[in-house]
Formats: sequence, C-alpha cells, structure tokens
Amino acid sequence: MTTVVSDQPEARATTMLRPTLLSAASARTATAPAGPPAIDARNFRFSYGEGEVLHGITMQIPRQATTAIIGPSGCGKSTFLRALNRMHDLEPKARYDGEILIEGQTIFGRTDLVELRLKVGMVFQRPNPFPKSIYDNVAYGPALNRLVTRRDLPELVERSLRRAALWDEVKDRLDAPATSLSGGQQQRLCIARALGNEPSVLLMDEPCSALDPIATQRIEELLVELKQHYTILIVTHNMQQAARASDYAAFFFKGDLVEFGETAQIFTRPAREETEAYITGRFG
Repeated sequence: MTTVVSDQPEARATTMLRPTLLSAASARTATAPAGPPAIDARNFRFSYGEGEVLHGITMQIPRQATTAIIGPSGCGKSTFLRALNRMHDLEPKARYDGEILIEGQTIFGRTDLVELRLKVGMVFQRPNPFPKSIYDNVAYGPALNRLVTRRDLPELVERSLRRAALWDEVKDRLDAPATSLSGGQQQRLCIARALGNEPSVLLMDEPCSALDPIATQRIEELLVELKQHYTILIVTHNMQQAARASDYAAFFFKGDLVEFGETAQIFTRPAREETEAYITGRFG
C-alpha cells in the first residue's frame, strides 16, 4: 500500500477535511510507559465455525494509557475486545488461535475465568446496572469474590464511585435504585462497578453510543483520569472521540489490524492508505 507522507496531496487533503479532529489528535502526545506491555497479542486469530473473523492480530498495548480501536462496522473491533476476557467462550463454534498475554500471563490454557474477568473489567454500549441499589451495584462483585472484608467494603465502594466521578452525585442516596439515575450516571455506575473488582485493564465497547453529548463529555474526561491507574481499551465509531480521548489508536479493517500507533501519528500522518481513507470519511 502507498505510504502517506506529509508533502503528498493526500496528506494535505487530510488536514483540509478534518481540521478539528486533527487538532484534537495533535494536541495529545503519548509517551510509552516503561516496562512490558499490559496486553500482548501475538498472531491472534478468532473464528466462528469455518469463518475466520480476526486474522493474525499482533500488537503490544501500553499500560496506563487509553487505546482506541477504530474501524468500520463488522471489522472485528468488538470481537477483539471481547476476546480479551474470553466472552466468546459461550459460543459453541468459537475458536482461538495464537496467543494473548495480559500482564505477562496467557488468557488461554487453564486460566481461571473468574480471576481473568476480575482483572479485565468490561463496560458495554448501553448502561446495564443490576436491579439493586447504587451501593449494592458496586459492592456485589467485591463481596461475592471476597476481595475485601465486610468492614472495608464501604471504603471500596466510595473509592470506586469517586474514581468514576459519581460519588458527589449519589453519596446521599446510596440506597436508591440504580435505575433511578440518568443514563450518563448509570454508565458511570457501571464503570464504578467494574472498578470495584480492582482490575488492571478496563475494556469499553462504545460506552458513549447511547449517551447525550454532555454525558459523553463527562465519560471522556473520566478516561483521562482513569488511565493514571488502569490500562483502557475503547471501541468507538466516533473519530473525534478517538482523537480527543486516546493516546494510541488501532485501525481494524476486514478482520486485520491495518495500523497501530500513537493517536497523533495515526490521525495526522497515517502510514497506510486505508487508514487515511477511513479517518477522512471516504468509507466506513
């Protein structure tokens, strides 16, 4: 494929077509943290029956940073995300090949799935709080898995709600039903619920797709705060959100990882023609 460099017409067209998006991306400069990657995918393939959905994905995702996974519908973004905590295991025809390491440990073989899913939290497209109180939504997982003593549970709940930027809004009504919260608050409660299990990795599958612009902005601000403590992967169709909120970006297309790098580089100097075409809106 043709490499896009800054003095070519395609690169100048990129700047003309997406000035706001590109300025948001260029304002962010990611510094790769020292040490091994948080997630290391090595020639990872995933199939449903005879049909291969992901084709030899290889990339190293840095720790304590936000990585956006972008690409058109059906390209394998959510499939890859859900594979990271083995959510496809209930599919009878699902098959994995290759390797994925999280914090240096394989997620396959004799991996304890409960332990894996405590380590790798998940937040879905639409808020899905339990039919319980606000407090119990956060406390349920840690209590069930005995992560802390009963005496320490209130402190963990408060810490999780604070990290999800929700504590000040709900501290006086923790016994209220979670469903009494607004959509944006429910999504932050779901984030707090995932944080209550003390994960090292947080997966977010289009977490703002059902939210209004104000709630979306709050989630994006929250990502900046959370990456100080967690490795975050977010699937998004919103290119401006990817430019604003991520440090790294991975472009998937037809089950392949086409390009992976710092967000500023991906959005301003893409190395692959398909990447440049996608972020400038020529397809997808």
